[in-house]
Amino acid sequence: MRWGLIPSWVKDPRKFTLLINARSETILEKPAFKNAIKRRRCLIPADGYYEWQDASGRKRPFFIHRRDGQPVGFAALAETWMGPNGEETDSVAIVTAPASRDLAALHHRVPVTIAPEEFERWLDGRAFDADEIMPLLRGPAEGEFAWHEISTRVNRVVNDDAQLLLPITDEERVAEEPKPAKKAAPRKATAVPEDDGQGSLF
Repeated sequence: MRWGLIPSWVKDPRKFTLLINARSETILEKPAFKNAIKRRRCLIPADGYYEWQDASGRKRPFFIHRRDGQPVGFAALAETWMGPNGEETDSVAIVTAPASRDLAALHHRVPVTIAPEEFERWLDGRAFDADEIMPLLRGPAEGEFAWHEISTRVNRVVNDDAQLLLPITDEERVAEEPKPAKKAAPRKATAVPEDDGQGSLF
């Protein structure tokens, strides 16, 4: 699916701001989400997610994951947009909620995670209407998730390997520190030859 939900009623996706997050507090009110929350709820499986924190003017990346190491199911909403020529685009947005006190140290909002025993309830739009699943739309409980700093290699999309999940080493941290700018060597003064007019067009 395409990241960033496109509601079915959008006429031209190129002129519509993609919706990557759906706030749990207003999800039933927003026209972009009120149909999807009823019939098109889905899960995004993941090992965790990344967040960046500003430290001394530099953004440091962190990997956030369940403390017990188990995978998570992020609550998400899907939509299919159909164009005038029959083209279709499937898109998705993650549901977010206010962060618990510990996770708020990194960011004030977090993805909503659905417990495995609630997967069926979340996914079954026929048996469970939107009002019934609203209690599920909350962030992880305090202490449920842990995090650690990782390498800034994650900032480049060409890097896509398991090393991006590992805690940063002391060697990597030193290598990633900004290097002091080199001072330019002073220029020697050179004598300017007297202008005899030969280099001028006029």
